[in-house]
Amino acid sequence: MDRKVDILAIGAHPDDVELAAGGTIIKSVQQGKKVAIVDLTQGELGSRGTIETRYDEAATAAKIMGVIHRENLKMADGFFEATEENLLKLITAIRKYQPEIVLANAPEDRHPDHGRGSQLISRACFLSGLLKIETESDGEKQKHWRPKVVYFYIQDRYLKPDFVVDVTEQRDLKFDAILAYKTQFYQENMSGPKTPISGQEFLDSLEGRLIQYGRDIGVKYGEGFITERPVGINDITKFL
Repeated sequence: MDRKVDILAIGAHPDDVELAAGGTIIKSVQQGKKVAIVDLTQGELGSRGTIETRYDEAATAAKIMGVIHRENLKMADGFFEATEENLLKLITAIRKYQPEIVLANAPEDRHPDHGRGSQLISRACFLSGLLKIETESDGEKQKHWRPKVVYFYIQDRYLKPDFVVDVTEQRDLKFDAILAYKTQFYQENMSGPKTPISGQEFLDSLEGRLIQYGRDIGVKYGEGFITERPVGINDITKFL
């Protein structure tokens, strides 16, 4: 089965990609790009909700964003490491979707899973291109595949971006996708323990970050990314 996509967004937890790169994903889909999402863990250590609700919420968010595939590798939330087993799981997913671009967790962040996820994703993208690493999917041997670039989205902790995507027109759909996680983020009359992300102030901080990065490029809302290596361009006159 041909599952090749243009962009593969990978997150340590369900909701990572929506929070940090949801607008970019939506914009890419609107531009005709094929996008898939891989979640490394089920977010089972989250203080609110259950594994089951996270799957339902993630599926709803994916539909809102227009991604064509979403899967969960079921690594251990809070405890996953760059073991051979986990690397092979991710290599298999990368080879399945054959993305040109991979979006990955922030290199460092408040949640330690994000930095570890970032390193794991970067390493798996490199290893996925090695001929002598053998993997199978759906009973068939996979071909080696290395994405052209890895871009790291910026999460809770401020990091200076290497480039910013204008997501002004995608802002509302981005928040629709975030709020699909009804057990995680602020809703009127919600129940459950208070967490660092469950209050209205967290949503306000997301809005502020979008405005901050948008201001850097002269638009209303933006999402920032960090590059793994310098990005080559053909025309220096192509800018906003």
